[in-house]
Amino acid sequence: MDERRPGLDPAVADVRRAVRAALADVDGPVVVGLSGGADSLALAAAVAFEAPKAGVAASAVVIDHGLQEGSDVVAARAARVAEELGLPARTVRVEVGREGGLEAAARDARRAALRAAARDAGASAILLAHTLDDQAETVLIGLARGSGATSLGGMSPDREDDGIRWVRPLLGVRRTTTRAACVAQDLPPWDDPHNLDRRFLRVRVRQDVLPLLETSIGPGVAEALARTADQLREDADAFAEMIDETIEDIVEHAEAGIAVSVPALAANPPALRHRIIRHVVASEFGVSLTRAQTLEVARLVTHWRGQGPVDLPGCRALRNGQLIEFSASAS
Repeated sequence: MDERRPGLDPAVADVRRAVRAALADVDGPVVVGLSGGADSLALAAAVAFEAPKAGVAASAVVIDHGLQEGSDVVAARAARVAEELGLPARTVRVEVGREGGLEAAARDARRAALRAAARDAGASAILLAHTLDDQAETVLIGLARGSGATSLGGMSPDREDDGIRWVRPLLGVRRTTTRAACVAQDLPPWDDPHNLDRRFLRVRVRQDVLPLLETSIGPGVAEALARTADQLREDADAFAEMIDETIEDIVEHAEAGIAVSVPALAANPPALRHRIIRHVVASEFGVSLTRAQTLEVARLVTHWRGQGPVDLPGCRALRNGQLIEFSASAS
């Protein structure tokens, strides 16, 4: 059934429909992460229109990363546009470090600021403006880096973290649609120069790789990548549930850390066995294992020949009888 009203621009209708569905599933106020770009501006406009009808209190938060001259002016303009739309807005200046690279550091600073702002506002959810194109780029980057299925699942449309939901209503909407929605509503989007900076891998994927795939393979590549992400997230969620059901029965505390039953690990298929190993190490020591490291630990279960401990980042794994014991590395 077509919900577009006569005279309503199709792009505006598509964005509003996606936001309406997201707001129907929230319980409490929401905060919109607004950069001033076309995606977040289209999201903010749709929230400003749909939230009052849904009885949801909404506001916008503009993060000023301070990475470019005049960033404060850009942030103030984005907040002003939100206010004109009827969406209360505030700006927050953050300090961006360099650990893990500029992109990762900016993302971490932005997420921390948004979380703090949401708590200040008593919000139950933060709405982010990632689009289907962003999802496709994320999957391609994961493929290039040899990431596992969990990473290739891309961005979740709705994920809870420390009591705050991170909701992405526009993951099924193309970037061309959000820009068209801004044009139709006379909204002035800001074009971030970093989105054209070819030092960043995501920019090269956006400008070179996806267009080449569309030209060489045919249209619909971005949509196919997004569907793949959906399917892999479903698989990852199923594995997570299986691990939750299994983990308490096969893990026990050891004198220096934590231990896992060898027979229980051996009884599981490799995919689940490897996920349990990664889960235990991540939960206990805050470390993400590579596939090579995971396989080396798994060999203590499947190819035990009396070998010694496996040194891992921040910890080590040792077979002791019918247990794989994980303990912190000596400082």
